Amino acid sequence: MREEGSFFYTENLIVGYEGVPLIRDIALEMKRGEILTLIGPNGSGKTTVLRSLIRQLALVGGTVYLDGKDLAIQSGRDLARRLSIVLTDRIRPELMTCKEVVETGRYPYTGNFGRLSEADRRIVREAMTMVHVEELAEEDFAAISDGQRQRVMLARALSQEPELIVLDEPTSFLDIRHKLEFLSVLQELSRKRSLSVILSLHELDLAERISDKVVCIRKDRVDRFGTPEEIFVPGYIAKLYQISTGSGQEYQGMPELPRAEGKPEVFVLAGNGSGAATYRSLQRQRIPFATGILWKNDQDYPVAQMLAVDVVAEPAFCRVKEESVKRAMRWIESCGQVICTLKPESGGDFYPELGELLAFGRRFNLVFR
Repeated sequence: MREEGSFFYTENLIVGYEGVPLIRDIALEMKRGEILTLIGPNGSGKTTVLRSLIRQLALVGGTVYLDGKDLAIQSGRDLARRLSIVLTDRIRPELMTCKEVVETGRYPYTGNFGRLSEADRRIVREAMTMVHVEELAEEDFAAISDGQRQRVMLARALSQEPELIVLDEPTSFLDIRHKLEFLSVLQELSRKRSLSVILSLHELDLAERISDKVVCIRKDRVDRFGTPEEIFVPGYIAKLYQISTGSGQEYQGMPELPRAEGKPEVFVLAGNGSGAATYRSLQRQRIPFATGILWKNDQDYPVAQMLAVDVVAEPAFCRVKEESVKRAMRWIESCGQVICTLKPESGGDFYPELGELLAFGRRFNLVFR
């Protein structure tokens, strides 16, 4: 059943080549401003799905809707004003500056002569500023790095002023620093400008961190569709990728996207590795939070250090101090909302003071996850 307020969705979608079905019964949906990520093994059909959604491949069956309208009946110009695309194909424009490449994103608005107005040029400047490439404006596009090219192409897509942007493996040619920078820009745009984003990623750690919804494609079907908390559960990724050797933590241990700054609105009672998914969920929603009480050898601690505004923590193997309990209570009272990711019955086994914190949290708004 479709969610209320769906901005993009499909019905009975079948994709393939020359009328031959490859993947059937694709049911996707997202709200405005959400990020939807496709994951799955190489050759599973992620690119086929994306190219079918944007009309580069003819649908074998079904319908794709954007804001309640069938994409198939919209004109190319109208579609270009609502949807922009960044594919893996490396363009090699001859003798064009980065600014000129970005300016081509305004062509759906410029009429037959392709002349840019001052308003068009202002939009181009704003798009370049948004993705931090304004200093490259006069640089030869062919002479800049892969990471810079990818950001310029994103600026070009943004200059179309789209409501939805589709990206196929946008981080493939980037090192980890530029992957994080690129995805951080997408996340910021989705939150601040309600830009909807559909992309495919190979980096499962990044897909878990950035996505509001995840689509898992396996062989000839969508195997799962849901939130990262529903997808990245023990055992499933190994099944999706048919991993029979190596670590089951193949998508863990990578840097996080930037924390949500500001006064914490939520205090997360976590520990024993139970809090990381909630931390990342709050980060995606741009909700600043504090957390504790954690020991510094806890699985949650490294993620908390990167994503929480404040972490109430103790050295490994030490007893919880009274001052730490009071500090956690001050945060609970200040936030007025508490999320507990620990099982209530584990309180005595985890640390005795947890029961005291839970009792205090119930005086405010306490929920368990």
